[in-house]
Amino acid sequence: MASEKRDEFYYGTFPEGFAWSTATASYQIEGAWNEDGKGASIWDTFSHEAGNVAEGHTGDVACDSYHKWQEDIQLMQKLGTKYYRFSISWPRLMPDGTKATINQAGLDYYNKVIDGLLAAGITPMVTLYHWDLPQALQDRGGWPNPELVDLYLDYARLCFQTFGDRIKYWITFNEPIVFVFLGYGNGLHAPGIKRPLDDAMRAGHTVIRAHARAYHMYDKEFRPSQNGKVGFTLNSDWCEPKDPSNPADVEAAERAMLCKLGWFADPVYGSGDYPDVFKQQIKKASEERGLPYVLPQFTPEDIALNKGSYDFYGMNHYTSRLVSPAERQEHARMQIGNEVFGIYEEPDPSWSRGASSWLYVVPYGIRRNLGWIRDRYGNPPVYITENGISDRGSDLDDKSRQDYYTRYINEVLKAIVFDGSNIKGYNAWSLMDNFEWAEGYTECFGLHQVDFNNPSRPRTPRKSASVYTQIIKNNGFKK
Repeated sequence: MASEKRDEFYYGTFPEGFAWSTATASYQIEGAWNEDGKGASIWDTFSHEAGNVAEGHTGDVACDSYHKWQEDIQLMQKLGTKYYRFSISWPRLMPDGTKATINQAGLDYYNKVIDGLLAAGITPMVTLYHWDLPQALQDRGGWPNPELVDLYLDYARLCFQTFGDRIKYWITFNEPIVFVFLGYGNGLHAPGIKRPLDDAMRAGHTVIRAHARAYHMYDKEFRPSQNGKVGFTLNSDWCEPKDPSNPADVEAAERAMLCKLGWFADPVYGSGDYPDVFKQQIKKASEERGLPYVLPQFTPEDIALNKGSYDFYGMNHYTSRLVSPAERQEHARMQIGNEVFGIYEEPDPSWSRGASSWLYVVPYGIRRNLGWIRDRYGNPPVYITENGISDRGSDLDDKSRQDYYTRYINEVLKAIVFDGSNIKGYNAWSLMDNFEWAEGYTECFGLHQVDFNNPSRPRTPRKSASVYTQIIKNNGFKK
């Protein structure tokens, strides 16, 4: 479409069979943090330490979905979604993170949830790792320790063996750049380690190797009988040149995409290895800090296993940034290592914002992000695995969320119709308010409000829930 029509609303429908869904994650909704044999996760440990989470909040009870899963399925039925993306808690299945401690009560819980979803006509889409690493494995070094590749494979195999007869969509990891950098880089998330080059780079390397090996394990051992699909969910902001007519800004924006998204996407969806510009930036940053080159290298065997280890691309997208080169290290805004990548990010002053400090509303950004993925990675099948906006939670007539979903989903439709992007489904984040990591319950993303002051955690639909239901019913937008 011509640039002057960038924000024009388009009326039309999505392809037949488009997967409409909502998404959640185990630590954010389940609660029951120490019930029925579950082991501690790094988020249990982190949230129990004073000063790590807003207002001292924890996920000990969260939405109490461990006990209220049937009610949650009823919410989905009323919404009209036919898919549900949720995650499995590794320490609920393996309290010490290893196959020496398989917890039958944890297996029973997820079997009940999966069977309940299928009985309701809802297809489960399962994330194996959504940030709640068993604390026992962090005690062994966490993701920077390459031994976690084999330990993750043991966990993945247990899930494939136990649930794979009913699960047709698997996601190995959710947003590695976030849990790697915020967990091991600037320490804002569990496990709270601040080593942005050493540990963060090693952790990312372990995660990519674990993903690729889990994919090939599924392909060899389980796909012939189960016939499911395996993908990798990556988060990316759209990075727009601040001045599109300035070649330096154009180059900085592309470098931002390659260093932030390409870090994890290129090994799996591209060449099998890290992008050259990413390697160069890490080398430069290492030298500036007087460190040896901290980025581990993939072996030729790794590269062969990495490349093409996917059946679909999981895309989490919320927001966009204007990008220009960072002239000095202290000038770069620290968001996922911007000073390492030599970029400066800022919002356009005209953009509105959610309750989250980082979340600006830029609908066209999702379409441009999808186009970048299409062009660089050969138009893989894409499931948008998260997209949504936060508020403070008090307003059931959540106009900002109604508007956000309407406009962002419309841009997804335009990406399909006008750009030929191969998009298979859309997950709204989130089904309900939940534990928003370091922000606790101070930021709310839910289509349903949850009253965290009430022991029974009642759920109440917001107006955005009915707006989303209407989009699903129309499979798009009717005049």
